[in-house]
Amino acid sequence: MKNKYIKTLFLSLAVGGSLTFTSCESYLDIENPSTVSQETVFSSVSYANSALVGVYNSLMGDDGYGSRISTLYPNAADDFRIGGDYNPLDRRGISGFGVHPDNTELNKPFLQLYAGIERANIAIKYIPMSAIYTSGTPTEQAQMRKLHGEALTLRAIFYHELVRNWGDVPAQFDPSADLTDLYLPKTDQDEIYDKLLDDLALAEELVPWKSESSDPSTRITKSAVKGLRARIALIRGGYALRRESGVMERRTDYQTYYQIARQETLDIIQSGQHGLNPVYENVFKDLHTGASGGSTNEMIFEIGAYGGNSKTDSKLGYSNGLRIDRNSKYGQANGQLEAIPTYFYEFDSIADVRRDVTIAYFQIDKDDKKTLTSANTMRDGKFRKYWTSINGTNQNLGINWPVLRYADVLLMFAEAENELNGPTAQAVEAYEAVRRRAFKDEYEASKMGATPTDKEEFFNAIMHERLLEFGGEGIRKYDLIRWNKLASTIAETRVKLTNLMNATGRYANVPQYVYYQPTDVVNATVEQEIAVLTLADGPVSKAMYTPAPTTAPLGFTRVNWRAAVNEAYITGFAVAFQENHSELFPLYSGVLNQNYRLTQDYGY
Repeated sequence: MKNKYIKTLFLSLAVGGSLTFTSCESYLDIENPSTVSQETVFSSVSYANSALVGVYNSLMGDDGYGSRISTLYPNAADDFRIGGDYNPLDRRGISGFGVHPDNTELNKPFLQLYAGIERANIAIKYIPMSAIYTSGTPTEQAQMRKLHGEALTLRAIFYHELVRNWGDVPAQFDPSADLTDLYLPKTDQDEIYDKLLDDLALAEELVPWKSESSDPSTRITKSAVKGLRARIALIRGGYALRRESGVMERRTDYQTYYQIARQETLDIIQSGQHGLNPVYENVFKDLHTGASGGSTNEMIFEIGAYGGNSKTDSKLGYSNGLRIDRNSKYGQANGQLEAIPTYFYEFDSIADVRRDVTIAYFQIDKDDKKTLTSANTMRDGKFRKYWTSINGTNQNLGINWPVLRYADVLLMFAEAENELNGPTAQAVEAYEAVRRRAFKDEYEASKMGATPTDKEEFFNAIMHERLLEFGGEGIRKYDLIRWNKLASTIAETRVKLTNLMNATGRYANVPQYVYYQPTDVVNATVEQEIAVLTLADGPVSKAMYTPAPTTAPLGFTRVNWRAAVNEAYITGFAVAFQENHSELFPLYSGVLNQNYRLTQDYGY
């Protein structure tokens, strides 16, 4: 039995409100086997909440933020890429910026995002139609309004992911059953974003602050709505690849959207609902343990993973994160995300605590020992299987995906304020709050450096700070696109990689090899983990920054460091990137074939 890519789905209240559909998915066939009317489903807070759980469920899983949308689609930039040789027909085609329309990695996430939209559309239509929405008790009305706002926000998340990856896409804001023609053409991305901004303005009036709802950070609160509205406003006010012109363009009214972003982030800051976790690594450890939001509520919104399956759980920590040998007591972790070697050297060599959290330059072998990686096989360190309680062969580790952190709110505010008013004291304060957290004591804080007072230089500082703060969190590539800096950053990274290979400029003292002895895993703090690494030339702050001999000292193993960066690696970085083309994905050919009104654009 066929389903629609934009579907009418039915509620299965017996399984906690998950909305189900068959596995044989095609683009334009509707199925509604429900034996429970939509009016009945949304006639009580409990039933409506179950329906919302079904909408939330569309975020996670292998084809959502549990794997592909979080770890494949955002890479590569100048922080991380997908490891392996370029192939336009698999995940490495995405990382190489040359994905082919027949690449199946483009298909199921696209379908799942639209399935989430359909679920949200049903909730958005029927929740306000419920009798208790307007005539229930005050508590019932408040609860139903909250669910309405959550549904609006979730729909915005689904559409935001579609637009930032595919540009202009079909857009519908009503359930499929209400439409007479489901062969929808593409809608201009500006029109979609403007609709989402309006929806989120309504949603923030419906959804309470975290302190008022006591919801975990896996549920949407007012801060999440405002933060997501700010993020979308910055994208709407940024550059985008346009279907009409075929080039990256920014609209002339862009400052209007920076004003939205400034106000929304300022509201969050002034609310006092959130703060920075004083320990950077704990922001990510909390994702592994279910410590929702952390002690300071830095994590404003995260996508929950549960169930140990491919639909509602995640493969975070397995498909990304630190690599672990299959015969280790921890069980295998593939760690397919690789850090760009020059990213290691963007951090302060001694003081910035974020480097050793963000980049894992060791892996765990079959004997449960830490062994050093080469410079071109460092992994994403914010996700580590041994930070969970799950060992063995299980690939679903229950690790949540971070969507919005308070650090992002602060830096978005600094960026918007700077664009509108220059680097004011407020902008500098927000920027320095994020930067100060990375330098943990008085001595190291002295290495922060002076904050620029020039508007352009301050913007450059924000760009660099976002690189350091959010590595591996699926943010960097999209930042570079909205700034129209992707092409220039790829070119600059190739120059940096060449300089690293040749040991010139800032990389003059980077060693060709590093020598290590295997050491035990110390599952405590990252600082302690790194402190026990046994390197022949001393601590990391020396060994990775000082020339070394070519022969391994007695009892030590040599690993390629600068020697790992060669012409083949440099050529393979973003190998197929074309400006005014690779900023967006093509539509999967199977989707294109199911709707005669769709076109394959952007030069594909």
